Amino acid sequence: MPEPTASSTQRQSLAQRLRALLEGPELLVMPCCFDALSARMIEAAGFPLTFMSGFAVSASRLGAPDTGLISYGEMLDQGRSICAATSIPVIGDADTGYGNPMNVKRTVEGYARAGFACAMIEDQLAPKRCGHTRGKQVVDREEAAARIHAAVAAREAGHDVLVMARTDARHDHGLDEAIERCRIFADLGADILFLEAPQSEAEMEKLCAELPGPKMANMVEGGDTPVLAPARLQELGFKIAAYPLTLLSCAVAAMQDALGALERGETPSGLMSFEALRDAVGFPEYEAELERLSAK
Repeated sequence: MPEPTASSTQRQSLAQRLRALLEGPELLVMPCCFDALSARMIEAAGFPLTFMSGFAVSASRLGAPDTGLISYGEMLDQGRSICAATSIPVIGDADTGYGNPMNVKRTVEGYARAGFACAMIEDQLAPKRCGHTRGKQVVDREEAAARIHAAVAAREAGHDVLVMARTDARHDHGLDEAIERCRIFADLGADILFLEAPQSEAEMEKLCAELPGPKMANMVEGGDTPVLAPARLQELGFKIAAYPLTLLSCAVAAMQDALGALERGETPSGLMSFEALRDAVGFPEYEAELERLSAK
């Protein structure tokens, strides 16, 4: 089969490009973004896709924890800015879908219109919280299945978007229940499965062996799941390795260091040059386009 040309690749939708990535042989290493700048930097670094992290968006936009405080409208608005700033496929954290199955369907439709290639729907009881914190609860199987059914219905109604189905059942209900929920989600038509917070490498191996299709591993530094090397994740059977908090954690640490230096009357270390910062935020592209549009 011939390799796709540049022009045919450009004609593909973002959802089609994500499907093509999922069909490839290699594990997809996926740093997660929280705003337009972080998404732009992920693409500039050469990564083929990214994920809008709900934890990171709640932290950066509200200065608040990921405990269900951020709304659908705020997440959608952030997502529009992220999708507009990058040309790679973006997966969007759509939390619980923000209500009953009709809300879930509307949420997935809204994410598709905003430019997301995929929307993630989970089975937590609202208000949800970070999957690696204590106190989270899940709805029963029937309600969880209804959410994924509604999300798939949005896709099948003609919206060009994939569905990632997530379960947080491992924490309170055990691995077998979490695997069974993922199996139900796959039967309903979910494109990607995400069993959150397996607690050992053996559990990660088991879920990959028993579940069909592409599966995502969530590499939260300091979380419940072992942070394994990408090569090992691929051996186990994962298709995506997500790093939801790595960029946010590094950014917060760097800001704390810089603020400490300023408080001591010092110049912070590790600063980018002004020219490099201009490049990172897109001044060269802006100026080139302005010159093109201004030409007679």
